[in-house]
Amino acid sequence: MSKQPVTYAASGVDINRQDEALARIKPLVKATKTPGVRSDIGLFGGLFAAQFPESKPILVASMDGVGTKMKVARLADKWDTVGADLVNHCINDILVQGARPLFFLDYIAAQRLEPGVIEQIVKGMADACKVSGCALIGGELAEMPGVYETGEVDVAGSIVGLVDEGDLLPRLDAMAEGNVLIGLPSSGLHTNGYSLARKVCFEVAKLAVTDELPGTGKSVAEALLATHRSYLPQLMPLVKSHKLVAMAHITGGGLTDNLPRVLPKHLDAAIDTKSWEIPALFRFLMEKAQMPIEDARRSFNLGVGMVAVAGKQEAKEALAGLKAAGEAAWILGELVKGEGKVVYR
Repeated sequence: MSKQPVTYAASGVDINRQDEALARIKPLVKATKTPGVRSDIGLFGGLFAAQFPESKPILVASMDGVGTKMKVARLADKWDTVGADLVNHCINDILVQGARPLFFLDYIAAQRLEPGVIEQIVKGMADACKVSGCALIGGELAEMPGVYETGEVDVAGSIVGLVDEGDLLPRLDAMAEGNVLIGLPSSGLHTNGYSLARKVCFEVAKLAVTDELPGTGKSVAEALLATHRSYLPQLMPLVKSHKLVAMAHITGGGLTDNLPRVLPKHLDAAIDTKSWEIPALFRFLMEKAQMPIEDARRSFNLGVGMVAVAGKQEAKEALAGLKAAGEAAWILGELVKGEGKVVYR
């Protein structure tokens, strides 16, 4: 009896699917090209010219993923928002240090590469990059049956940005008692808390992705897949005009864990809990999970996606500028004497 050869395709990895996906995404990647890019997709490494107008340029790098939001994307068969989520999350992470994005690289892994799905994901990335003046200069596709369950897709990305040393945040030596905390609204869960949100929606409340999520006027898919917004266009002008002394991106850990990352050890962030209304999505999740508020404050952003810190006069000017730009910013609280933690009032 003749033995059948064991090929790569027979083991579950089809190079042809990867080639088709690459062919689909090449024009999307090319559309993000900026003046610093010196390479096209397909090389072993992306090239970017290190010529910057800043007087004392400092590179800022970060990386992240989208987590189990990918499972909601699979249920809804909607993939473009998770690509934008990934880019915007990374942009916000370097923005809080005063940096503008230069270039982005992605990693997409799956049990089975589906060219149409990959195209949607990369389109979301490319669109977010173009809006932010960021180049998508490379990435990697990996088909890994045995590592991922049937139908699973995962994404991660890394970003490199630039800040002039004079714009670098946080400015710990300039932070003082009485500084104002400015809140900027989130657009939903962003990219954190999805393991809990999925359990509540699909197991506790027994909702389908097409059902309306109570109180939101949106389907479960629309509410959970709302794009993680970028705060770059609103906040970069305030960075360049030195209106701010710090910023915090409110991701996993909520206000409780993220604000202390930019606080000096002798000051607390006092949050006025009556200054905003927790959005309906979070209220639904908290109610169905019977979640104590302390847990919710560490599990979700609760409607606050970014916090900026400024002196009293600068805060007035910053708020006026943000509102003129159509941003629904508000006074979230203030800095008080303390130990570098968050207190709720």
